[in-house]
Amino acid sequence: MLSVSNMQSLTHFLLKPIFLHTLNASFHLLLLLVVLVSLLWNKFSAGVRHHDSKEKSNFTLSKKSFFCSLGASVFNLILFLFNFFYWYTSGWSEEKVLTLLDLALKTVAWGVVSICLHKQFFLLCSGERRFSSFFITWCVFYLFISCFYFVVDVVHLYEKHVLLPAQYLVSDVVSTLVGLLFCYMSYFVKNEGEDSSTLLEPLLNGHSDNNVSNGLGSKETKGDATVTPFSNAGFFSILTFSWAGPLVAAGNKKTLDLEDIPQLDSRDSVVGPFPNFRDKLEEDCGAINSVTTFKLVKSLVFSAWKDILFTAFLALLNTLASYVGPYLIDSFVQYLDGQRLFENQGYVLVSAFFFAKIIECLSQRHWFFRLQQVGIRIRALLVTMIYNKALKLSGQSRQGHTSGEIINFMSVDAERIGDFSWYMHDLWMVVLQVTLALLILYKNLGLASIAAFVTTILVMLANAPLGLLQEKFQSKLMESKDTRMKTTSEILRNMKILKLQGWEIKFLSKINVLRNTEQGWLQKYLYTSAMTTFLFWGAPTLVSVVTFGTCMLIGIPLESGKILSALATFRILQEPIYNLPETISMVVQTKVSLDRISSFLCLQDLQSDAVERLLPGSSDTAIEIVGGNFSWDITSSNTTLKNINLAVSHGMRVAVCGTVGSGKSTLLSCMLGEVPKISGILKVCGSKAYVAQSPWVQSGKIEDNILFGKEMDREWYEKVLEACSLKKDLDILPFGDQTVIGERGINLSGGQKQRVQIARALYRDADIYLFDDPFSALDAHTGSHLFEECLLDLLSSKTVVYVTHQVEFLPAADLILVMKDGKITQCGKYADLLNSGTDFMELVGAHQQAMSALNSLDRRTESIITLEPDVNAFGALDVKEKDANKDMQNGKTDDTSEPSGQLVQEEEREKGKVGLSVYWNYITTAFGGALVPLILLSQTIFQALQIGSNYWMAWATPISSDVEPPVRGTTLIAVYVGLSIGSSFCILAREMFVVIAGYKTATILFSKMHHSIFRAAMSFFDSTPSGRILNRASTDQSAVDTDIPIQIGSFAFSFIQLLGIIAVMSQVAWQVFIVFIPVIAISIWYQQYYIPSARELSRLVGVCKAPIIQHFAETISGTSTIRSFDQQSKFQESNMKLTDGYSRPKFNIAGAMEWLCFRLDMLSSITFAFCLMLLISIPQGVIDPGISGLAVTYGLNLNAIQAWMIWNLCNLENKIISVERILQYTSIPSEPSLVVEESRPDPSWPSYGEVDIHDLQVRYAPHLPLVLRGLTCTFRGGLKTGIVGRTGSGKSTLIQTLFRLVEPTAGRVMIDSINISSIGLHDLRSRLSIIPQDPTMFEGTVRNNLDPLEEYSDEQIWEALDKCQLGDEVRKKEGKLDSAVSENGENWSMGQRQLVCLGRVLLKKSKVLVLDEATASVDTSTDNLIQQTLRKHFSNSTVITIAHRITSVLDGDMVLLLSQGLIEEYGSPTTLLEDKSSSFAELVGEYTMRSTSSFEKSVDH
Repeated sequence: MLSVSNMQSLTHFLLKPIFLHTLNASFHLLLLLVVLVSLLWNKFSAGVRHHDSKEKSNFTLSKKSFFCSLGASVFNLILFLFNFFYWYTSGWSEEKVLTLLDLALKTVAWGVVSICLHKQFFLLCSGERRFSSFFITWCVFYLFISCFYFVVDVVHLYEKHVLLPAQYLVSDVVSTLVGLLFCYMSYFVKNEGEDSSTLLEPLLNGHSDNNVSNGLGSKETKGDATVTPFSNAGFFSILTFSWAGPLVAAGNKKTLDLEDIPQLDSRDSVVGPFPNFRDKLEEDCGAINSVTTFKLVKSLVFSAWKDILFTAFLALLNTLASYVGPYLIDSFVQYLDGQRLFENQGYVLVSAFFFAKIIECLSQRHWFFRLQQVGIRIRALLVTMIYNKALKLSGQSRQGHTSGEIINFMSVDAERIGDFSWYMHDLWMVVLQVTLALLILYKNLGLASIAAFVTTILVMLANAPLGLLQEKFQSKLMESKDTRMKTTSEILRNMKILKLQGWEIKFLSKINVLRNTEQGWLQKYLYTSAMTTFLFWGAPTLVSVVTFGTCMLIGIPLESGKILSALATFRILQEPIYNLPETISMVVQTKVSLDRISSFLCLQDLQSDAVERLLPGSSDTAIEIVGGNFSWDITSSNTTLKNINLAVSHGMRVAVCGTVGSGKSTLLSCMLGEVPKISGILKVCGSKAYVAQSPWVQSGKIEDNILFGKEMDREWYEKVLEACSLKKDLDILPFGDQTVIGERGINLSGGQKQRVQIARALYRDADIYLFDDPFSALDAHTGSHLFEECLLDLLSSKTVVYVTHQVEFLPAADLILVMKDGKITQCGKYADLLNSGTDFMELVGAHQQAMSALNSLDRRTESIITLEPDVNAFGALDVKEKDANKDMQNGKTDDTSEPSGQLVQEEEREKGKVGLSVYWNYITTAFGGALVPLILLSQTIFQALQIGSNYWMAWATPISSDVEPPVRGTTLIAVYVGLSIGSSFCILAREMFVVIAGYKTATILFSKMHHSIFRAAMSFFDSTPSGRILNRASTDQSAVDTDIPIQIGSFAFSFIQLLGIIAVMSQVAWQVFIVFIPVIAISIWYQQYYIPSARELSRLVGVCKAPIIQHFAETISGTSTIRSFDQQSKFQESNMKLTDGYSRPKFNIAGAMEWLCFRLDMLSSITFAFCLMLLISIPQGVIDPGISGLAVTYGLNLNAIQAWMIWNLCNLENKIISVERILQYTSIPSEPSLVVEESRPDPSWPSYGEVDIHDLQVRYAPHLPLVLRGLTCTFRGGLKTGIVGRTGSGKSTLIQTLFRLVEPTAGRVMIDSINISSIGLHDLRSRLSIIPQDPTMFEGTVRNNLDPLEEYSDEQIWEALDKCQLGDEVRKKEGKLDSAVSENGENWSMGQRQLVCLGRVLLKKSKVLVLDEATASVDTSTDNLIQQTLRKHFSNSTVITIAHRITSVLDGDMVLLLSQGLIEEYGSPTTLLEDKSSSFAELVGEYTMRSTSSFEKSVDH
């Protein structure tokens, strides 16, 4: 009892006016002392600092605070004088003297404050934050003390009925108001100012140091110039998340865009921390190649150890605070029952409850925010690590991992490891929470707590097998997703071929088969999750049944206070048990992802010692190979290049020629260091530039593609454009060299891409140039122009090694290497090799044979007029320049950096609220929404049964041991068990319904989206980067598969739980409703205020992710070019910028989320405190203490459930965007139908193959100019027609119209008297054949590359292979027809891929065959071979050829010359050649002159 009496006397003293006035006086004295010391210090050190520059901006605030403090000083002075004269007459006492001293100090203190504010004295005013941290802290404490006095006054008046002097009450009210006003000005007025200054800063400055590109074009934006307010926020701003306020406010006023989002703080950007992380990892592992999962984790933890420790402390604090409530419930129920230990015990209990709640809320908010921050950093570090690794991978490692898989490491695995930060502390916290729970249970229930402990452990152990199953299903699900994404990515790259061949539906079924496998694993994974959830929702009930049962058995009396305390403890214990399965599953998933990433980091890098790099000028030899043996596959006994010996001096021109597959490209690759060296010496002296065979251009401006990281030198740049004949192309393009190229150069023709690539190499001004047959994709005139201007003129002093199939380019070489089967069989000058015969003669002979068609022209060559250089030969737009021309016809060009007329627009995103239609669509997709009411019903019954069981326990047990219990013990437990079992089965039903509905919906949405994409018109693929489609097929589909059903379920369940809590609390004390209604209104207002920003931020996350994926995909496809130009560091920087661009909205989402939750937590804590105040103020006996206790038990959970509900709602709003994005792609405008039943052509159609074109007009979009402007001609059945014309004359457009990739605007195309527009696309395309410009092979086998539709027998396939000269090559391979073809057919040479395309055509045997520049990438002898094969096997078919090599069309029956979308000439080659003035004769003349001059040169040699 001694302690109780001590407690009472202490409380009595704390409430005495003498103590209060002393405390107040000393508090003001402290302020005065600090100001005085600071003034003296300032005087002696540097003089008072003035913030003149800030004076204007702070003027309004200074004025308000100045008058406010002056008012407080004057008021206290008046009160001092009034009291002094009043008490002077009535006599003094100790209390009165202290009161006067208090008032005097207040007067002086507030007077000093007003002077300091007026003078902007640095201790109280900080220029940046308006008030200094010291003054803000003082104001907060001042407000607390004032409120405390005011509460004491109220207690004195109402409880003790003591009459207070009126001036005391007035003084305390005024002090509280002044405190409130200053606190308001400290935080809210500051933020308004900060809003305008921070968010408008760049508009005032016009520049900023921190100007990192946002990754979606390099627009300079507001957000780019502002660093997040978080980086220089004050203590209180960080504590309450006020720094996120301006962004939430901005989002509420307008739709947020990327430029509104501030830059990351330097600590959260990846640029600073990454080098330290990489160095630490290398230091631990010796080399990145020997990374283990453990060492990777160690380095990641080390990179964020301070935050991890801080969050661990917050988690500990949160856990301790959360158990204060359950610990005190028993005392509270006893207090309500009248057992009061000391005076004011009720207030002390309420304060303890409230204070613990505040601590719990604050620690939880900061714990969550900091962990998300850690997650963002870790994710960025991993993405950068993976990207840098991909840049260094060797060819063999690359073949083992397709680009789709590598992208998944970045988009899925790194993301998951970042998300794991949420669960980081959960495992050790489970132990702590269970321990604390048991201590509280032991205090209340004694030994029965051991039963609770054993049950808890058993429940947790039951999770182990389920966890293992979940891990297995998860990793299988990931594997199957990888495979599907790989195939999807390949199909999207080659969609044009699939459309032309009519294969798209077959390939869609291929994806559906892969998806079915994935769905099998998904289903297993979801059902396992459902079982886990059921087990853990039932866990607290099971634990409580066992514990109470044990109490009955061993005779521990059950009292309602103790039972309620135990129930509250079980409820908290439920949290770690709930989360344990999710935590374990997350640990498992993270481990899988970490293993995948570390095994990727361990892959073999490019051999660093394959090439010995010598400093420029240190050797006379530019390239030297001695006894070189090279092989793409180190493990294979068969080397790719054998015994290579070569020395190339500086300034030499070396040509490399040979048949298809002889190892020409590999020779260049080994000079670049791309091919592993088995033995020998390889030295390279000087910088290199490389031009690949298939052009690699980046999406971005043409200018950036050419500069490729170098500074602009305008004079040299113009020279390079001139040499590459790019000037005229750029004049045609609406934005010149500022035109943005689409993904993989989609809006440039093949020739233009190649010339941009050559320009990039020339601009580099390197010492050594390596050209891999870049001229083959160019027409005759352009090819020879480039050869002369670039190789013979600009690069005359450089070392050049060029692979070529065009014999006419060989005489210009100082040295010619002839290759066959990976060996250099001959080398020497042109003339020497001509005399030596053998392999070289075969190549030249083939060329001469082709030229023999022109022999008759030899004598007339001189008289043929060549084209004047200034004649505009680039009439209309080429096929693919289409959309780039949007503003041209309006006669204006936009000079902004991302003009509206660009082909590739920024990614479209919905703006504003996610429509209810999206939710409705989602809910009703599966079974018309029939399961939704069942899910809600089972959750409602669960909630009712749970509340019922707790209510029963509170009502049926006595308050204390001396009261008779209303029911017998067995009845008590039996009813409780019955209700508990019922509630558990409701959970099982609910989970099963959610899984079934979610799974069905995901399946339906997947099918709809993919069907819509595969049936989309070609224009959709031209203007949509594949990154956007892949993002929807991977990230968004994953969200629909696993996250969204759970999220929608969680929101509904938390809402029903919240209603349950409100019902219980209001039923006990209906007055709680008075607070509930405004609090809920404010909560809803906050949520509505916050949602617009959160939603747009989430959408921006989606939009910022696509550029990372696209940049990554581009990098992977162009690694050899990037490495040859030594541009790795530039690309790594771009990747870091894009990664930061993605982290920006993520970081701000986290901040905004906690901003909202903090405010909601405070509101629910106030509601809870109000409810407790009501309960202690109701007279004893009016209400059953047990039921009151039940209300408190539920109230303890109020803020958690409310925050959970709002969090779920916001998260759902964010996740549902994935559904919105998928639905966007379910309604893409589709091509005409594949089959028109009423007009199906005869199976034998076309039997004759006559193509009749009448007044054909074609444009690519309604607002674009015509590309074909009224063509009329007939291609007779069985004749060979060549189509020639300059770049952009409409050749490819004509072919696309024939296959209906583009629909005619006017006119018609008839094949054998059937209008092709009247029949189905599939019927049309399957009856025509095409060998496309870019030879395409798919990953798989030789068989399914030749016959994807599986229509032919093996004999037919072998026959076709023999006809196209590939039979022997395939027979050599181990798997024969089933031998593997890698991604993009990379293990086959370009020429061989072209022959495979020929094989497809030979199998199909159509009556109409189109060759689209089909022989561009093969040597002359292979070209001749293809021509012979076609002559032999397609003698009765109509063959239409678009050609750059004039010889390809000379032996045809007819030639069609197009110019600017019109027919310039049409007739037989001989007729046209006879007319010397014909344009065709001019073209042939150019070609002949070029070849003849080459031969003449060789003779001169």
